[in-house]
Formats: sequence, structure tokens, C-alpha cells
Amino acid sequence: MNYKQIITPFFILLSAFSLSFAQTADRWQQKVNYVMEIDVNTDKHQYDGKQTLTYYNNSPDQLDRVFYHLFFNAFQPGSMMDVRSRTIEDADKRVGSRISKLKDDQIGYIKVSKLTQDGAAVNHETVGTILEVELSKPIPPGGSTTFYMEWEAQVPVQVRRSGWKSKEGVEYSMSQWYPKICEYDYMGWHANPYIGREFHAPWGDFDVKITIDKDYILGGTGYIQNPNEVGHGYNTNTAYTAPKGDKLTWHFKAPNVHDFVWAADPDYKHITAKVPDGPVLHFLYQPGPKTNENWEKLPEYTIKTFEYINEMHGKYPYDQYSVIQGGDGGMEYPMATLITGERELTSLVGVTVHEVFHTWYQMLMATNESLYAWMDEGFTTYSSSRLMQKLFDIPGDAQERSYQGYFFIASSGQEEPMTKHADHYNTNRAYGLAAYSKGAVFLHQLSYIIGQEALDKGLLAYYDKWKFKHPNPNDFMRVMEKESGLELDWYLQHFANSTNQIDYGVKSAAKEKKSTKVTLERIGNMMMPIDLVIEEKNGDKTLYHIPLRIMRGEKPQEDKSMGYEVAEDWPWTNPTYELTIPIKTKKIKTISIDPSNRMADMDKDNNVYGILKD
Repeated sequence: MNYKQIITPFFILLSAFSLSFAQTADRWQQKVNYVMEIDVNTDKHQYDGKQTLTYYNNSPDQLDRVFYHLFFNAFQPGSMMDVRSRTIEDADKRVGSRISKLKDDQIGYIKVSKLTQDGAAVNHETVGTILEVELSKPIPPGGSTTFYMEWEAQVPVQVRRSGWKSKEGVEYSMSQWYPKICEYDYMGWHANPYIGREFHAPWGDFDVKITIDKDYILGGTGYIQNPNEVGHGYNTNTAYTAPKGDKLTWHFKAPNVHDFVWAADPDYKHITAKVPDGPVLHFLYQPGPKTNENWEKLPEYTIKTFEYINEMHGKYPYDQYSVIQGGDGGMEYPMATLITGERELTSLVGVTVHEVFHTWYQMLMATNESLYAWMDEGFTTYSSSRLMQKLFDIPGDAQERSYQGYFFIASSGQEEPMTKHADHYNTNRAYGLAAYSKGAVFLHQLSYIIGQEALDKGLLAYYDKWKFKHPNPNDFMRVMEKESGLELDWYLQHFANSTNQIDYGVKSAAKEKKSTKVTLERIGNMMMPIDLVIEEKNGDKTLYHIPLRIMRGEKPQEDKSMGYEVAEDWPWTNPTYELTIPIKTKKIKTISIDPSNRMADMDKDNNVYGILKD
């Protein structure tokens, strides 16, 4: 990709993205512009940084102080992340007690040596992973200000996401590496300490220069501005100018993103691929017997991934994306992801598909994933499971594992609501199964309530309306209500905001003269519409859809292979419901609740009313 090919789309994107910052009628959002220069000392795993940050206050509030995240400070003995990792009952094995044992040359830190606001010094204090700043002058509504900062940092040995020398030997995984201003939104400041998971930040433009030993190869967020200088596959159509001296400066620009990641290693192999009518894909990995074969196959699957998501979830807006070996598992960032690379093919494709989907359900939506991790992890799990089933022709229900995870935690007595702050769950297990498993169940079960077609159309509409705008759960549900024509606030309240459980059963089937009276019962404490399938002995099937009265409507027929009848609404206050079927009892084989298995019914044994006898 030549210099003009890289630079020109950047300015086109800047023009296009400037429109996305227009404030919605009921929502405003802050904007930031970062200009950073980094000089890395690879011998000491340290770097010096300079940052000019222009902050635009689009809120109706006057701001007298601001906060920055200093994530690297978490990697020190006695930090909140360290204590939490050692005291929670089911610690993440990647962390555990490792932070408490770090030596002075292995810890991470960010030490701010200078900070000014529009040229005037400001008072600031570092409190763990948060820098508290008292402004020299308030930022009025609609105003802006410019901060200049200098700091020195030590990159921690790789413990969680960030650091040097990962288990697979990648030298630098540089995520959560710079002083990052906290988000301020309609809920106020989000100056949450870095305990271990999930992030929230304002969108902005990044201009980053990284000076590092010239034998290192870099990849990350943004477009390379000096491809003729850095080489390594970034300057395929231009003459390569060998750098002078021992170091080389890599210059990146990234428009309208809310974070910036990079990785560096002297042994990276860099290959590219092109999505038809889509972005250039960059792959950086360490060649070897555990990576070569599968990483050479990965571009083909990644192209198919982008083609599928563009069609089903909305078009990717940037001109490139990078898949980079690094980190300690898989972690998404704007325009890039870090993944561990020594995997079997299905695992390598699976983690890539999952992290690419995070581009839509976090990088382009940017919900507050600390508060609503399920809108990020759950939506991604649901969508990536569907795609993996398609890519590898996997039989069965793509969401089966998510349902198993949800049923496990819901039966354990340790379930906590999906809307709890990600760091505040009592166990990692409760967080993971709420965010990933129950979050995926939330979407699949929603298809049961409104129909798969309405859900798929709603996901496209959700992206179209809320990309670059920090949506919350109510915003998502309003889109689904408009797409389906149904009222759905009850679903959000019960399934996301509580731990109420679903259990319905067929209580009885009474023989009448020329019909059968079926009595259903709600045993659990959460209401749901019911799909009741009557299978006759001759093989005929009819689905009776029983809407909840508070839905104010019903879903359309989905399965054209059987008859379809909409029955009278079920008021949720009523523990039982009677339905008269105009079929003689002796002709009925089975009566089944939700044979599609999309409803997360805790006890399915009472969902089928055996083979009826005369």
C-alpha cells in the first residue's frame, strides 16, 4: 500500500467522521484529540512520553476538574488490581498473585512530570491508576482547552493484556499504555480505577509517533504516515529509505477512535490481504512451527468474516484492520486486535472472529462496557458463534454453550444481574457468565420474542443509528421496539436488571367433546410469551403463539412448515392460562412449549406433555 493510498483515505475519513460528532437530540458526547511522541528504551523497557490533548466540552456542564487513567500503575505490588486478584475466590489464572511478586524492574508505572492547561500549570495528584487534576480555569459548556503533559513510564512484564515478553515471546504488547483522559457523559465522570476489566472513553483523533530500535516491526491502531521510512511490508509500492542511526520513528494517525494500541517485535512477519470493497487486512506474527501454517490460512477466514459482518451488522468504516500476535488471549482495540497466536486453526479463527466482532460491539458503538459488559461481550459472543457455525459448518444450535453457561450460573446461587459494574462482581465466574453467556442468551431469546428476522433487521438498524454515539441498554431496546412493533421494556427489566428466572410448564390437557383444554402454568418469576406446538399423530403441527398482554402485539409466523395461530394474550399477573385446542385429544401426540429451545426455561422437563391417550 503506497503513501498516497494510506494518506488520502485518512482525510476522507476525517471529513466523514466529523459529521458523526453532531449531537443527537437527547445525547451529547465529549471529543478529544491526542498528539503524542514516544521514545522507547528497549533495554530498560521504559519510555518517555509527550502528549498534547485538546479536550472539547460538549456537555451542558462547567468542568472544574478532569481525570486521567494511568493504567500501568496497576502492575505494582499492593495495587487495587493486585489485591483484588489475590482475594477474589476464583482469581484469573493469568494474574493471581503474579503482581505481588514483581520486582522493581518488572513493575509498571506512569509518572507525570509536567502538566499544563493552555500553558498554565495545574495541580494534580496520582491516586493509584487515576490522575486527579484541578483545572487552572474551568472549561465552560461548548468550550475547549489544551493540556500538555510529559511523563516517564516503565512497561510491566506482561501480566494482563499489556507488557513486555509475553508467554509466546512477543516483545511488546502496548495496550492501556498512555495517560488517557476519563469519560464524562450524562452520568458524570467515569474515573474508575483499573481493577482488571472493561473500559469507557471519548472518541477522538490520534496522532502518535513512536521512536524505537530500528530492528522492531510495529503494528496497531491507525494508518502509517511514513511507509517509505518504516518498510516491513508497509511500503509495497514505494521506494524504501533505510533509516539512519539506531532508532526509527513510526508515525500513526487514527481518526475517530477511542483508544490506541500497538505492538512491537523484531521477529514479526507481516502479511496483508484485501477485503473486496473493504479494508486492507494486516497480519503480524512470529513465524515458527506453531504459527506458520495456520497464520497463512487466517487471512482467508478473516476476509469472509468482514464480508459477513458488513452485510449482517453494518459496513466497517475504516480502511484497514490489523490482527497482531501479542497479549495474553484476545483483546480488541480500534482498527486492531491482540491475540495469542500459537493455536489450532479453529481456535485461531475463533478468537479472530470474536475480536473482529468487537469492532462493531464496542469499538464502533462504545457502550460503557464497565456498566454494560453484556452489550459488548454478549452481543459479540452471540454474533461470533453464528458466524463460526457458518464458517466451519458446525451442526446444532450455535448458542448451546451460552445457554449451558447461563443455566449453570442461574442454578448455582451465585448469579448477579447483568447490569452490575464489571469490576464489582463477587466472582469472576459470575461476571463472565453474565457478560458472555447470558448476554448471548439475551439476544437469542429476543429472537424468540420478536422473531429472527426482526432481530437481524434490528441489529443493522442499531448500528446505523448508534455507531459513534455510546448507546446504552434503553437505546438498544428502543431500536428493537421500533423494528418489531412490540413493547419490550419488561424484557430488559427482568432478564438484564434482575436475576429472575423463567420456568413454564404444561400443567394438564383435559379431554372435551371435540377439543382439548390445555392448561399452562408460570412457575418461575419472569414472564414470557409462549410458543406452544401441538403435534398430531398424523404428523401435522400447529404453533399457537401466546403473546404477553404487555407486549401490545405479537411476532409474525417464523416456521412456515407448520400451522400458526395467535392465541389470546396472557396477562402476566395470572399464574395459569387455559387454551382450548380444536382437536380431539385422541388425535394429539405431544404438546410442547418452545421446541426451538430459544427460551431460557430453567426446567424443560415440564415443557412437553407426553403422548396423550384416548
